[in-house]
Amino acid sequence: MPRDKLKVIVPPGEPDGQGYVLDEQVGFLMRVAVQRHTSIFTARMIEGLTQTQFAALAKLFEVGPCSQNHLGRLIFLDAATIKGVVDRLGVRGFVTALADPKDRRRRAVALTERGREVTEAAMVVAAEITAATLAPLTAQERHAVCELLKKLS
Repeated sequence: MPRDKLKVIVPPGEPDGQGYVLDEQVGFLMRVAVQRHTSIFTARMIEGLTQTQFAALAKLFEVGPCSQNHLGRLIFLDAATIKGVVDRLGVRGFVTALADPKDRRRRAVALTERGREVTEAAMVVAAEITAATLAPLTAQERHAVCELLKKLS
């Protein structure tokens, strides 16, 4: 069969004889999706929380007081970045440092009462942000995207 009659199915991002097509590259597509999500997040999130600040608050709400270092590892931030995030949340009165019940030499980051209230309200908004981000997809596609992203993480 002549080559021009063959239909070759090529996964997105793979060379297909047409050269490199940026709009088909996984990294480019993921960046565009993240930009869209960030735009939605920034427009809707309460208290001017950034995505990393919200992640820190939500994780503290989930796991309770923990060391700053451990919190950073839980939300995939390096030591310098988590320090800045915790410092800014502390200035706003959302977190405080307590004696770590597991190690008296350490301090544990914990939500304040105000931080708990803000986090609870922010989690409601975050669920709405997720719904808006995934709105163009069917329920099955939303589930598939989340499962595939977990696999890539």
